[in-house]
Amino acid sequence: MKISIVIPVYNSGQILPSLIKNINDQVAKFSEKLEVFLVNDFSLDDSWNEIKKLKNEYKFIKGINLKKNYGQHSAIFCGLKKTDGDKIVCMDDDMQHDPKYILNMINQLNDYEVCYVKYEKREHNYIKILVSKLNNIVSSFLMNKSIKIYTSSFKCFNKNIKNRIIENNESFIFLDYWIFKYTSKITYINVKHNKRLLGTTNYGFKELLTLWSKMIFLIDFKKNGFRSFIVKIIKGFFILFLKDYVGYKKNDTIEISEII
Repeated sequence: MKISIVIPVYNSGQILPSLIKNINDQVAKFSEKLEVFLVNDFSLDDSWNEIKKLKNEYKFIKGINLKKNYGQHSAIFCGLKKTDGDKIVCMDDDMQHDPKYILNMINQLNDYEVCYVKYEKREHNYIKILVSKLNNIVSSFLMNKSIKIYTSSFKCFNKNIKNRIIENNESFIFLDYWIFKYTSKITYINVKHNKRLLGTTNYGFKELLTLWSKMIFLIDFKKNGFRSFIVKIIKGFFILFLKDYVGYKKNDTIEISEII
């Protein structure tokens, strides 16, 4: 079994060595077939140089350097296209996602197609916690999912789900929407949420609105009955009043400057 891990990287050059060491200790030692894609989303620090150093130190590291900043979902989407593992893991670069849970998550894929994590206690400020809870409520309605299933950037899924995701040529990339569109065999495990080692999150209410706008424009109205009527109203509201605020636009073609 080959494991592929995709990590979008943004301004995390100081943290990457510790993160990759943890992945090596917690995953690589138990899996002979492992690849870790570090997708540099046009970082302003020395992240790309650090990725090059890690590539020389660990044989499982693969690096992708993007020509501009495309955002988290687009960076992950780019990495997914390069993977060939049987099980795919997506996680953040800030050490808040602990690699020690990866093998347990993958074990869940014996009975399910997708496994998310649910944090026992979020190590965020109160605003970020509120934003996360609000996102779960809204996304549950928009994606027609159970509110008990929390979506997270820390997740894993089988290769067949990845293959369906990367077939998309959608103008708006939103991975969780596609996951819930393609399967209902979804579970989660409870995990501890680590404290952020450096910096602060760039994810706020504006980014949340942008995420919701992507969901709204992806929904297939023909398959969602009365709910689609409500979503159409919300979509109109976004176009009329929030278009400029959330920076509503179709995704640019993702351009890569270097692969190592």
